[in-house]
Amino acid sequence: MQASILHSILSGERPAITYTQSIIDLKSGELAAMELLTRFEGEDGKMCAVGSLLEDVTLAPSMRVELDLLCVGAVFEALANTPVTDHLLFINLHPMTLDAPGFWQKLRPWLWNLSIPPHRIVLEITEAFAGHDLDKLESLAKRLRSYEVRLAVDDLGSGVASLTHMARLAPDFIKVDRSLVYQAHRRPYQAALLNALAVFADRMGVGYIAEGIETAEELQAVIDADVPWGQGYIFGEPVPLHLKAD
Repeated sequence: MQASILHSILSGERPAITYTQSIIDLKSGELAAMELLTRFEGEDGKMCAVGSLLEDVTLAPSMRVELDLLCVGAVFEALANTPVTDHLLFINLHPMTLDAPGFWQKLRPWLWNLSIPPHRIVLEITEAFAGHDLDKLESLAKRLRSYEVRLAVDDLGSGVASLTHMARLAPDFIKVDRSLVYQAHRRPYQAALLNALAVFADRMGVGYIAEGIETAEELQAVIDADVPWGQGYIFGEPVPLHLKAD
């Protein structure tokens, strides 16, 4: 990442823009929830996802937390200026940010400024949580729930996900990564894993979402695996969140 771009983001010269992506109930075909994503305008004028910035290995941990806090804050600010919605709202949160005092100082004011109850907010923790201490993760999850927000484990199935860590977090939702969805119609092992997680989610009363669905064949494979909710470009690309007029 170019230092000038990071500086312009953290200084506010390059504003964070909130986008939404639909999460669909695969049985009814209706909107079930929305994920809120952060985008920045790149030097070429195109919008770029914050995920690619947070994954930059050259970025110091403190800068990564600062960037994530800025993005999460921008999402909550945008939500405070949008009409009320009846749907669940998923917000990404880097696991390192959970250790930051600044996050806990800001979380309650962020929630207070919303016109919707906290239980409509689902904080998505990425799979990178697998490197964290189990007891600490469990404690942080309990602390989050004391704010009445819900918890999701994101990107399950990518990299070296720890099912033990996921189980200790006891999330309200699990989201499987595109690596399990990609060409699942041609890969019976992936389809079987998708279905096994569906059985687990149903037994535990956990919401279950397949991410990264891009083709009709992948969508059918996900449906055949009894995954209840889906997300991906097949349902449309992310669009800017529309703010209320003053």
